[in-house]
Amino acid sequence: MTDLTDQKTAALAAINAADTLDALEEQRVAALGKKGWVSLALKTLGGMSPEERTQAAPAIQATRGEVADAIASRKAALESAALAQKLASETLDLTLPAPATKRGSVHPVSQVMDELAEIFADLGFSVATGPEIEDDWHNFTALNMDESHPARAMHDTFYFPDTNSDGNKMLLRTHTSPVQIRAMKADGAPIRIIAPGRVYRSDSDATHTPMFHQVEGLVIDKDIHLGHLKWTLETFLKAFFEREDIVLRLRPSYFPFTEPSVEVDVGYANTGGRRVVGGSGDDEGHDWMELLGSGMVNRRVLESAGVDPDEYQGFAFGVGVDRLAMLKYGMDDLRAFFDGDARWLSHYGFSPYDQPTLSAGVGVKP
Repeated sequence: MTDLTDQKTAALAAINAADTLDALEEQRVAALGKKGWVSLALKTLGGMSPEERTQAAPAIQATRGEVADAIASRKAALESAALAQKLASETLDLTLPAPATKRGSVHPVSQVMDELAEIFADLGFSVATGPEIEDDWHNFTALNMDESHPARAMHDTFYFPDTNSDGNKMLLRTHTSPVQIRAMKADGAPIRIIAPGRVYRSDSDATHTPMFHQVEGLVIDKDIHLGHLKWTLETFLKAFFEREDIVLRLRPSYFPFTEPSVEVDVGYANTGGRRVVGGSGDDEGHDWMELLGSGMVNRRVLESAGVDPDEYQGFAFGVGVDRLAMLKYGMDDLRAFFDGDARWLSHYGFSPYDQPTLSAGVGVKP
């Protein structure tokens, strides 16, 4: 017991004299470590008689507690001193400019959505929205695509196992066209809307992704004809690409929800390894590029939406928002839109203060 007292006295003196955390750790290991003198003293209890153990055990445990408390107290004092020294050595000059901080940016798809809304608002269109989880009737049947219609094969659809209260299958909408049905049923005619939003199809490569963005345009009124459609698209594309030499070509096509249906081609030239919209596809060095689908709304679609086709006519068009962004801002891989790469977003992103306006140019970056 005399040796234990002497070891404790020496250990407490060494702990109080430790001037660094490393030196203090050495004292902890020497006393309380697996081979420390306190640990070795505790192991001797097993070889003692019950009477000896009753006398020695409290003394050893008390020594162990004193040493542990001394180490904890010294550690707190050293850490406090180190913090005080660090605070004394570090200063902050409040007169210096604020350090540069990372800023978020507006995704090109969101920017193009805002540009579209600005352009079409000037043409008298309002923005309509609808659910992304749609039912089979709004997505297909009301758009003149019944169960056996071959046009359904054009859409690689994500179906849900559930049905709605009317017994219709539920799905992720394959286009924003269902919004025109909902808008006409809710507001009737005349109507002039665009319907931007996310759509879903089972397809994925450099120019297709399972989720992409589309904007649908719809005009229903009296005495509407294809001339109104072409003028609307020309006016829109001139404002969007911010150039007056936009030339369109309408080609006969087929869509179940329009009749007649037309594919719209736009003239472009290859410049600097990218397609630049502008000029006639019949000019030297230019070509035609398919851009969007459109046509006069089918009578059966108007009937499904509760609009009298003998009184009202109209046109509709649809274009991929992602594709418009790729053409305007020189991107060549649609998959990068959804990779979340901070470098890509920093390069192609827009300042949140860069709000599209027709007077300042809808796509001018700061």
